[in-house]
Amino acid sequence: MDLFSIKDPSFLKSLTVKELESLSEDIRKFLIEKLSKTGGHIGPNLGVVELTIALHKCFNSPVDKILWDVGHQSYVHKILTGRACQFDTLRQYKGLCGFPKMVESEHDVWETGHSSTSLSAAMGMAIARDLKKEKSFVVPVIGDGALTGGMALEALNHIGHEKKNMIVVLNDNEMSIAPNVGALHNVLGRLRTAGKYQWAKDELEQLLKKIPAVGGKVAQAAERIKDSLKYLLVSGVFFEELGFTYLGPIDGHNFEALFENLAYAKKTEGPVLLHVITKKGKGYGPAEKDTTGNWHGTGAYKIETGDFIKPVDAPPAWSKLVSETVRRIAREDERIVAITPAMPVGSKLEGFASEFPDRMYDVGIAEQHAATVAAGLATQKMKPFLAIYSTFLQRAYDQVVHDICRQNLNVFFGIDRAGLVGADGETHQGVFDIAFMRHIPNMVMMMPKDENEGQHLVYTALKYDHGPIAMRFPRGNGLGVPLDQELKEIPIGSWEILKNGSDGAILTFGTTIPMAMKAAEILEKQGISIKVVNARFIKPLDEAMLLDILGTNMPILTIEEAILQGGFGSSILEFASDHGFHHVQIERMGIPDQFIEHGSVKELLNEIGLTTEAVVAKLQTIARKKQKRA
Repeated sequence: MDLFSIKDPSFLKSLTVKELESLSEDIRKFLIEKLSKTGGHIGPNLGVVELTIALHKCFNSPVDKILWDVGHQSYVHKILTGRACQFDTLRQYKGLCGFPKMVESEHDVWETGHSSTSLSAAMGMAIARDLKKEKSFVVPVIGDGALTGGMALEALNHIGHEKKNMIVVLNDNEMSIAPNVGALHNVLGRLRTAGKYQWAKDELEQLLKKIPAVGGKVAQAAERIKDSLKYLLVSGVFFEELGFTYLGPIDGHNFEALFENLAYAKKTEGPVLLHVITKKGKGYGPAEKDTTGNWHGTGAYKIETGDFIKPVDAPPAWSKLVSETVRRIAREDERIVAITPAMPVGSKLEGFASEFPDRMYDVGIAEQHAATVAAGLATQKMKPFLAIYSTFLQRAYDQVVHDICRQNLNVFFGIDRAGLVGADGETHQGVFDIAFMRHIPNMVMMMPKDENEGQHLVYTALKYDHGPIAMRFPRGNGLGVPLDQELKEIPIGSWEILKNGSDGAILTFGTTIPMAMKAAEILEKQGISIKVVNARFIKPLDEAMLLDILGTNMPILTIEEAILQGGFGSSILEFASDHGFHHVQIERMGIPDQFIEHGSVKELLNEIGLTTEAVVAKLQTIARKKQKRA
C-alpha cells in the first residue's frame, strides 16, 4: 500500500484482516528503512504495528481519545494519521517530532516524552467527557515498564475507585528501555501464562444460567465457583482487585484476537484493562533479539547487518567516563552504591553492575523512589551514586528537596544529558536542572570543562562528606583530552582562569567553554582582551575570584547551556547586588524563556543565538561601552 496516500485512519474501516496484515508488513518495511537513516525509537514501534492499526480501526480518532504513554511508540499512529511523507525529517530540525505533538495533528491528543502520565491524563479526559455529557471512548496505551511508575499506580487506584468508562491498553512487551524489574513485572509474568480468564468466566456464567434456579444457595455457589476460577487462572488478579474488568492476555499481533477483545471492552461498563502481549522489535531480527535495550532508540544503522553507524575513534562517551570512574573508586570504597531509574544502559552502568552486582540497583521507572532510596542509603553512612538524566530528575524534585537536601545527606547526583540533547526535543532537553536545584540549601553543583576535569570532579564528589553534590554532564562524547592516571580532589567552589584579560570577563562552564575560548581568541586579534573563567562550580560560587573580578569594574558576560531564568547568570547578578556592585555591567547568554524543540544541538544553538559569533558581538558591544565610560 502507498503509505504516502494515507490522510486519516478512516480507510481502515473497510479493510479485511488479510489486507491489514499486508498493511502491517508495509509499515514495518517503511519504518526499518526510514529509521536506518534518521535513527529513532524503532523497537517500540515495530512492536505496536498491529495494535495501533486495530485501535484506529475499532475507534474513531480524534473523537475517541487514544493516548500514547511515553510517546515514542507513536510512529505507526503518525503514519495512519497522514504523516508518512514527513518521515525523512523525523527528529530533525523543523521536521517531524519523535513524540506526539498537538500542532502536528488533531489525532495527537496528549503530548508526552516522560512515562507513566497517560492514565492520569485519560482520567481527566474521561471526567471532562462525562461532565459535558459527550459520548466517546478514552483509550490510554501504557507499557509494562511505565506501569511501574508511581503516578501510573496512583491513576489506576483513582480510575478503579471512580468506575469511569475507560479502556486501558497494557502493551506488555516484557521490556521497556531496559529489562523490567519489580514485583509488578512478576505479576504480569504470571498473567501472561494464565490463559484467557475472561472468556472462561463468561462460558461458566452461560453454563450456570442453564441450571434451573433453586434459591440463593445456587447463586452463592456460582459466585464461589467463579471466584475460585478467577484465583485459579489468574494468580494475583491485581487489576480486578483495583476495580477493572481484566481482559487477556491476548496476542497483540493477532488482529482477530484484538478485534474480539476490543469489541468486548467497548460494551463493558466501567474501566477495562486489556492486557496485550507484543514483541518489541517485531519484524526486524536485530531488534527482536535485543535483550539489553540497545534497540529501544537508535541512531542510524545498516539494515542488512543491524550494525550501528557511529563515528570512528570517537572520544569516550561522557556517561561511560563518569560510570567507569565511579566503578574505579568503588573498588577502594565499599560504601559506594549505584542507583538508576531504568537507565542502566543509557547511563553506561553495565560494567559497574557486572563487577558489583550487590551494589547496583535499577529501581525501574521510579525517579522519586530512586532519590529517596539514595537518601535512605546515605543515612546509613553509605555513598549512593544516583545516575539520572537531567530531564528525568525533574520528576524527583520534592525528594531532592525534602528527603536529601533538607537532611543534608551525602548523595552524589550524576546528572546525565545536561544541556541540549538534540533529536528527542523539548521533553528531553536538560536545561532546567540548574534553575531548580541551585536555590536548594546544602546543594553543591558543578560541571567539568572536559573529561579529565570530569574524572577529578567525580572523585571530588565521592570524597565529599558534607551533604548532597551534583555533577551535570552533557549527552554524547567528550573532547578527547588525555586523562591523568591519578585522581585528585578539586577544592569545592574553586574556579579556574583559562585566559587572562582586562577588557571584560566571560564566566562559563562545561560545553560552552570552547565557544568562550574561541570568541576570546577572535577578540584578542581585534585588540580586545577578554578573561575567560572556568566557573566549574555553579554552586557555591568562587566568591574570592568573583569579588576580584567585580572589583576591577570590567564588564562580565555569563554563558550557560541552560535556562536563563534562575540560572548561573542569575546567581552572578544576585551576588553583585548583594555585595553592592550595582554599577558593574553584567550580561547573560543562555537558553531563553521557551521550550526548545528537536534538531541537532548545533542547529538549536544557532536558533537561540548561543554561538561564538554571538558571543563576539556581545563582547564587542560591552567592551565599547566600557571604553566610552573610561
